[in-house]
Amino acid sequence: MIDSIPLNQVLLGDCVDIMNALPECSVDLVFADPPYNMQLTGELRRPDNSKVDAVDDHWDKFPSLTEYDDFTRRWLTAARRVLKDNGTLWVIGSYHNIYRVGAILMDLGFWILNDVVWVKHNPTPHMKGVRFCNAHETLLWAKKSAEQTRYTFHYREMKSGNEDKQMRSDWYFPICQGNEREIADGEKAHTTQKPEALLHRVISATSNPGDLILDPFCGTGTTAAVAKRHNRNFITIDREEDYVQVARRRVERIIPEHNPSGPSTLIDGPREKMPFVTLVEAGVLPPGSQLELGQTGITAQVHSDGTLSARGYRGSIHKVGKQLLGMQSCNGWSHWYFHDPKSGRSRPIDDLRSPKRKGDESGQVAFAF
Repeated sequence: MIDSIPLNQVLLGDCVDIMNALPECSVDLVFADPPYNMQLTGELRRPDNSKVDAVDDHWDKFPSLTEYDDFTRRWLTAARRVLKDNGTLWVIGSYHNIYRVGAILMDLGFWILNDVVWVKHNPTPHMKGVRFCNAHETLLWAKKSAEQTRYTFHYREMKSGNEDKQMRSDWYFPICQGNEREIADGEKAHTTQKPEALLHRVISATSNPGDLILDPFCGTGTTAAVAKRHNRNFITIDREEDYVQVARRRVERIIPEHNPSGPSTLIDGPREKMPFVTLVEAGVLPPGSQLELGQTGITAQVHSDGTLSARGYRGSIHKVGKQLLGMQSCNGWSHWYFHDPKSGRSRPIDDLRSPKRKGDESGQVAFAF
């Protein structure tokens, strides 16, 4: 048994052993990205015979489906033990494993709240062209038991950040790319690094500042990085020393967002081309950013869930603007301004959204800033 909870640490070791050593009912939220057991039997090659950078790591290989199921049952049992009675668990997977994981999860007493589809804007093409391109992964969100009545879900905040429209279970994010990708020795540090925007939504929606988040398969530390940025505590675990070292260095670089104190009245509420929270999740307007309400001199702060707070009010860009301006309705996209460091002037936040059109079938959001 661990004498004290190792807060805000990336731990090296077997996740089941470490979770079993933690105090019972000590964790608010579990996010798990376990091995998918892709069951690859050989190299994947493109039509030009070049090799595909597929998931063929040793940690993703299991001798049989029975052994994978046993592994899944052990880590889920350990996770359920440390989860508080008002806590929830997220697990992500692909068609290779998520149905087996879901069945075992239910057998252990968890109660599934949602299955969420992460639709990838830029999936890896199917090289042989013999079936549909795998363009999504599935997340299961579950509470500890069917009888559990209390758990954290910021429904109203997520709705406000989503242009006052109920947040749906289809989430559109690109795969991890660009500067967000962790590199080691000139190569990708991890083959399946998840995008921070995905964890941003999970953590903002289903945990509170100060909560303890556990990730049993942390890889390069995406969960820990996002948790720290959003003022959550974390314990993350991996048995691969190389990943642990990358994750520790990554977390060291993270600066927590400003977390303002003071009560505010959330104005619970039309949907535009793109929800405002997308800009926040993508880091275009990170939490703590300041917006200005036209020429009024009124400023508002952006929160991680996509809401704004100003002068005691908190809600969507439309509702807060309407309240402060005393208008019957307010299009927040045209009334709220951000400071553009490139031009040195203020511009409406509407300038920040520009979905691609001609020549782009992906539907990926392209930002003008």
